[in-house]
Amino acid sequence: MLLFWKILLTEFIAEMGDKTQLMLIALTSKYKIRDILIGTAAAIMVLNGIAVLAGGLVSEFVPTWLIRIIAACAFMYFAISTLAGEDEEEEDGEGKTGLLSRFAALAVFSTFFVAELGDKTQLTAITFGANEGMGAGLIVWSACCIGLFAADILGMMAGYLLKSKMPEGFLHGIAFIVFSVFGIVTLRQGLLLLLGENDPKVMMIMIAVAAIYAMTCLVIFMRKRKTDKI
Repeated sequence: MLLFWKILLTEFIAEMGDKTQLMLIALTSKYKIRDILIGTAAAIMVLNGIAVLAGGLVSEFVPTWLIRIIAACAFMYFAISTLAGEDEEEEDGEGKTGLLSRFAALAVFSTFFVAELGDKTQLTAITFGANEGMGAGLIVWSACCIGLFAADILGMMAGYLLKSKMPEGFLHGIAFIVFSVFGIVTLRQGLLLLLGENDPKVMMIMIAVAAIYAMTCLVIFMRKRKTDKI
C-alpha cells in the first residue's frame, strides 16, 4: 500500500503544471467534459500500460524527434481549429456534424497520447515499472493512472470554471495561445533532436514554419470575422 501511494503522489506532483495539464485546460474550450474525461482516461491507461509493461520500448524504437514533430503538428492543428471556432458546443439542440464533433473523445485521446508520449510522467512510470518488476506491475500501473488522472482533472475543472466566469471568446483566445506556444516549442525540440543544436537549418525552418503558420492564422481569423459580420 505504501508503494501505491508513493507512486501515486510522485505521478501527481510530476503532472502539476505540465504541458498536458495546461493542454486539457485549453481543450475545455473545444469539447464537452464527457469527451475529455473519456479521451484522457483512455490515453492515460494506454500510456501507463505501455510504460509499465514495455519498459520503454516505444521510446527505444520510435525516434524522440519524430514524436516531438507529430506532437507539434497536433498542437498547431488544434490552435488553428480553435481560432476557426470548431467547437463541440451544441446550439439549439443541433450538434455539429464535423469529424471532430463525432469523434471528440478520439481527438482528445490522440492529442493527449502524442503530447504525453515520452514525457516525464511516462518516464516516471517506466522507472517504477523497471524498479518494482512485473510482480508489482498492476500496482504501479493503477497508481500511475490515478495520480496522473487526478492532476489532469484539476486542469479540466479549472478550464470549465474559467469558461463559465470569463467573457465569451476569452478561453478560446487562451487556448489558441497555449496550443500555438506548445506547437512552436515542441517543433523546435524535435528539430534540435533531428538536426543538432548548432545546425543553422533549425532556425531557418522555424522562421519559415512560424511565418506560414502566422499567415494561415491571420487568413482564418479574417475569414471568421467576415463570416461573423454576415
